[in-house]
Amino acid sequence: MNHESSESALTHGNLNRAIRILAVPMVLEMSMESVFAVADVFFVSRISTDAVAVVGLTEAFLYLVYAISFGLAIGTTALVARRIGEKKPAVAARAAVQANWLGVLVSLPIAVVGLLAGGKLLMAMGASAELASSGRVYLAVALGGNAVIMLLFINNAVFRGAGDAKMAMWSLWLANGINLVLDPCLIFGLGPFPELGLKGAAIATVIGRGTGVAYQIVRLRKGSGRIKLAEVKLRPRPDVMRRLARLSFGGMAQQLVETTSWLILVRIVASFGTAAVAGYTIAFRILSFVFLPAWGLANAAATLVGQNLGAGRPDRAERATWITAGYAAGFLFIIMLLWIPLAETLIRIFTSDPEVVRIGEQCLRIVSYGYVFFGFGMVMTEAFNGAGDTMTPAWLHLVTLWLIKLPLAIILANSLGFGPVGVFIAVTISYCILAVLAVVIFRRGRWKDRVV
Repeated sequence: MNHESSESALTHGNLNRAIRILAVPMVLEMSMESVFAVADVFFVSRISTDAVAVVGLTEAFLYLVYAISFGLAIGTTALVARRIGEKKPAVAARAAVQANWLGVLVSLPIAVVGLLAGGKLLMAMGASAELASSGRVYLAVALGGNAVIMLLFINNAVFRGAGDAKMAMWSLWLANGINLVLDPCLIFGLGPFPELGLKGAAIATVIGRGTGVAYQIVRLRKGSGRIKLAEVKLRPRPDVMRRLARLSFGGMAQQLVETTSWLILVRIVASFGTAAVAGYTIAFRILSFVFLPAWGLANAAATLVGQNLGAGRPDRAERATWITAGYAAGFLFIIMLLWIPLAETLIRIFTSDPEVVRIGEQCLRIVSYGYVFFGFGMVMTEAFNGAGDTMTPAWLHLVTLWLIKLPLAIILANSLGFGPVGVFIAVTISYCILAVLAVVIFRRGRWKDRVV
């Protein structure tokens, strides 16, 4: 199918077909990301439990990078999708260029902090001096190379906003495919590669994602899809960057609220020992195997909403959201039925430590009970974002994650003595509430009038 006909299918004709055009490559894209997340912790778990704990604590800081990256990606998708729906591809390309400039500028101070204060950051999260010393280089490499994370997310947001989901899929597959190959080579010193241990895992990730970004830039520059950077000037445009930053602010806010809440949750879990952090880390890496494909469906909803609003078809945007939410919830319901009885088996793939297995199994089981609600919550919040109404999800995240999840986690884990289980219960309850509130607000329809 050529670009013109597939673009038309997103704003006209059968909605199920439009969802398939976007969702299939988006789900495959996110599945590859989740495969890497699971494989990465699999290789690291072969080093030691301490190594897994370092990855978990470092991941807490990377969540901040992901939050900013996702926020910029949300604004980029909304702006590009709306302009494509209005049939203004040159304006969409200009937004893509400025999004890249903005990502580079934001990544620089994060890289400096990571390179200079790796050990101190780990100790601030509750790591022992010995653990901080062994994990310092891993965190420094991971945060020092954060620009490739930002640009990978931003450029894939450009592709998705334009409806070119296959290109986003190929770039992420390339990045994570290289990661998967280099991970065991650099960790264990296979063949001609040096044995770098935990540091090798971080280097493999930076190299893989950097290659993915290079591929994205080449494809965007050549203009092989709907976005053609060759048609616009590549110099920085502060006015466009400011507009994109304003649009992305709500996206960054919702991601930062979510990320900081996870940082605090990790700190709560860390108070129960290294085994608790390791079990928590393994469980959530496995959970990502399901959540990221579901995010693929949610991203499809965002593109459909943005392009259909740009094309003056708000009712079609609403129908697309409900259909996609049904698919996501149905998919996660099936996974819930499969995973609840298999929780212990899944955790034992990664570790034989009985305490880590016990905590990881509890996490998988408890969080799985909220899967159906999670599906609706993911799609509804992304539909708001696709419409450019990024502040509504930001407020929803603030209320449910800071005002409900964190106090509930502290009360259940510490005051009532549930330990890490209390954290897992709080996660499930808060995201179920978020989904219910998102559905109620979405039905009011004010997002249809958002100007981007």
